[in-house]
Amino acid sequence: MLDAIFAPRAVAVIGASPDPARLGHRVLRNIIDHGYAGRILPIHPRATTILGLASYPTVSAAPGPVDLAVVVVPAHAVLDVVDDCGRAGVTGLVVISAGFKEVGGAGRMLEQQLLERVRQYGMRMIGPNCLGIIDTTTRLNASFAALMPAAGEIAFMSQSGALCTAILDWSAERGIGFSRFVSLGNKADIDEVALLRSWGADPTNRVILAYLEGIADGPAFIAAARDVTRHTPVIAIKSGTTAAGTRAISSHTGALAGSERAYEAAFDQSGVLRARSMQELFDVALAFAYQPQIGGDRIAIVTNAGGPGIIATDAIERSGMRLAEFGAATLAQLRAGLPATASCSNPVDVIGDARADRYEVALSAVLADPGVDAALVLFTPQAGSEPERTAEVIARLAADHGKPVLTSYMGGVSIGPALAILNHRRIPNYAFPEQAVAALRAMVHQYIWRTRPAGERISFSVDRERVRAVFARARAAGRVELGEIEARDVLAAYGMALPRSELAQSPGQAAALAEQIGFPVVMKISSPDILHKSDIGGVRLGIADAAAAHDAYEVIDYRARTYSRDASIWGVLVQEQVRRGREVLVGVSRDSQFGPLIGVGLGGIYVEVLQDVAFRLAPLTRQDVREQIRSIRTYPLLRGVRGEPPADLAALEDIVLRVAQLVEEFPEIVEMDINPLMLYPDGEGAMVVDARIILQG
Repeated sequence: MLDAIFAPRAVAVIGASPDPARLGHRVLRNIIDHGYAGRILPIHPRATTILGLASYPTVSAAPGPVDLAVVVVPAHAVLDVVDDCGRAGVTGLVVISAGFKEVGGAGRMLEQQLLERVRQYGMRMIGPNCLGIIDTTTRLNASFAALMPAAGEIAFMSQSGALCTAILDWSAERGIGFSRFVSLGNKADIDEVALLRSWGADPTNRVILAYLEGIADGPAFIAAARDVTRHTPVIAIKSGTTAAGTRAISSHTGALAGSERAYEAAFDQSGVLRARSMQELFDVALAFAYQPQIGGDRIAIVTNAGGPGIIATDAIERSGMRLAEFGAATLAQLRAGLPATASCSNPVDVIGDARADRYEVALSAVLADPGVDAALVLFTPQAGSEPERTAEVIARLAADHGKPVLTSYMGGVSIGPALAILNHRRIPNYAFPEQAVAALRAMVHQYIWRTRPAGERISFSVDRERVRAVFARARAAGRVELGEIEARDVLAAYGMALPRSELAQSPGQAAALAEQIGFPVVMKISSPDILHKSDIGGVRLGIADAAAAHDAYEVIDYRARTYSRDASIWGVLVQEQVRRGREVLVGVSRDSQFGPLIGVGLGGIYVEVLQDVAFRLAPLTRQDVREQIRSIRTYPLLRGVRGEPPADLAALEDIVLRVAQLVEEFPEIVEMDINPLMLYPDGEGAMVVDARIILQG
């Protein structure tokens, strides 16, 4: 908990000013005007009173203990202020002052010094360069925002102060309340991870929202979010996800990965719901803040218009939810209480002339049905409609039955009073059915996450020393790109099956090795400097006899040396030709925020064309990998189509888990491809056909 910041007994405003034009004056007035009940201490070097309160030159000169100091002074004065606060025993800071990391150069150094002071005194700090904080439970508005939000159960954090002010203004118009509202600023100390941990432990917050521009410690964020989302929904909107790395990406996986993929994987694996727009962020937030958590994906629709009912039905089916199937008792109750012209199946159409009593018959029946997990009520204003009375009926029945009820009142002027009733009675309303369905889908996603098995980490018995020796030899030779022989050695050390393979350094040796291995064989160039062997004609398949092996060596060697006269040619690899199976890619790209990003998808030469690769972040559980494999678009091909047997998915899971363990235990691996991994029918395993590994330079 961060009580010194969100529930302080005394607040000092350092930089409070008697001048209404100054920022310190606005911050002090906000604290006074919005009902904060603790002691308020203006700090100003010369003024003796500000806004009717006694003012003091320093915090240490003020009477009594101070929990929170809100700092609104020029950046160059902040360190002295923090020293004074530290000596006075202040434990919480909100540094609104700008001029730190965001200006670069000296500002970055100043921020580092500020953080060192904060840690030296055992303080916690929000900022610097932030709008401030608002807590509606303690009525503390320690910010320079123009508005105080209504009390509510939505906690909101943002890395953009300007966005905070816009949202406050918008939410005031909509009547949306917040429990806490925080501008994180530069996040020198308290960041999204610390707030997640603190807010997740507070039952005041029914849902946590976050506007994120960047996450410094990806693994810590995932760990915190995974804990919190088991009981409190977290919804995030993430901006700035274009790849910003300058290092050339040469692997298939690296080319397909990037920041956006890493964030998607992080949210998937931690239960965070991703909003694609600010509208969606608050649409979903209202559903969680106002309604009980959902218990399944079976949705009932009650409508007074056929068209909107069909639109909602289509949206539900597209989103992967189900229309609830009513029991016999529900159907009997609907037929008895509705006109003969009404439709009693789902969606329930109570007909355009429906008054509030008809909505009551329909909604009470479907909510009582044990096969219904939530209801969506659609309303269009028509002659004889009763918007306000219908809203009251909906709110009462939702409270009585304890199941989520969302509405879509479609219209304008005539439904305004009804919308006010719905909001007051905590029924989320959406202008169009698709928005309501998206909110329901988020609730179902949260339900699936809450009830999902946690999964356990698996650790395989491996030969780490063998891997260390391979890496040491490569580095001693001044290389970061492993040759195929070296990559094979690494994967074999981690228990992966590979075809028999030998290195030939002459045509005659190639012919002899091919005879030892047994025909047919595959031959391919062995060079750490030639990344994509097929592109230069460096691979030959189906070599059927010794003479063909002799000739293939000469052709492959010639093409490789012609392609790159400076390439280091180790020879030609003579390899057992494995039987055909389904070709799969398993790869790794290391993300700067989140670490190893593991990709799985359709392999072979088409991987970059189809780009059907699903990503997850290590560490992985078998449950993570199972969901990852099932999320690729071509998963039905692995499951078996048109009489094909299903592939050995357990073997694929095993390979992915071994790769995840490898890249966790050897963080110097920055990119890796197993392509193709030949996946055989169920029970017959998998074989690594080709692999590449790139180390940190």
